[in-house]
Amino acid sequence: MSKPLIGVSTYLEASARWGVWDLPAALLPAGYPRLVQAAGGLAAMVPPDDPALAEAAVARLDGVVIAGGPDVEPVRYGAEPHPRTGPPARERDAWELALIRAALASGTPLLGICRGMQLLNVALGGTLVQHLEGHLGATGVFAEHTVKPVPGTRYASIVPEDSGVPTYHHQSVDRVGEGLVPSAYAEDGTVEALEPAGEGRGWVLGVQWHPEMGQDLRVMRALVEAARR
Repeated sequence: MSKPLIGVSTYLEASARWGVWDLPAALLPAGYPRLVQAAGGLAAMVPPDDPALAEAAVARLDGVVIAGGPDVEPVRYGAEPHPRTGPPARERDAWELALIRAALASGTPLLGICRGMQLLNVALGGTLVQHLEGHLGATGVFAEHTVKPVPGTRYASIVPEDSGVPTYHHQSVDRVGEGLVPSAYAEDGTVEALEPAGEGRGWVLGVQWHPEMGQDLRVMRALVEAARR
């Protein structure tokens, strides 16, 4: 049985160092492709490009993952920057929003991770809380907390029990985007997963945590199986 090709969006950094080199680079933490591979897919890095090309890119993929990364620029959801909001990544925002819209339009299975879930919400008219406490570990260190699935949702069909997840974020969903419903919450009420209400948009899921930093393959395996179909 052939393995589905899963495209994962990447960082675009002005300077990165490896060996003797210090150059601009498209980057992706190794946890993402390793998770795709462990779940039975082929991983492909999809760096930022002209948003007009997103439809063509998605057409060559069996599934799309929008990876974690920097804060979404608040102008994307009509807000002024909070003092704790990070610097914008405008090229990446534009490209990943275009990928999300292309995947939704084509019915290509789509998984948003952390920033990816937030962008999914913004793409459908939702807004974000720009700063909250308690979901970050030390700088550059993932924390863990429990998420509770909402019965009857796609996420609950994949992970039916409360579970501990790796987390590193200081922003979250505020107003939920059109056609989306929360499908998991943290114990403090933070929305931890989003998905379409009903089946009209195909296989779409956003999770606020980082499954690529854990051992639970179920969310990625569900994406890969949807992509295989």
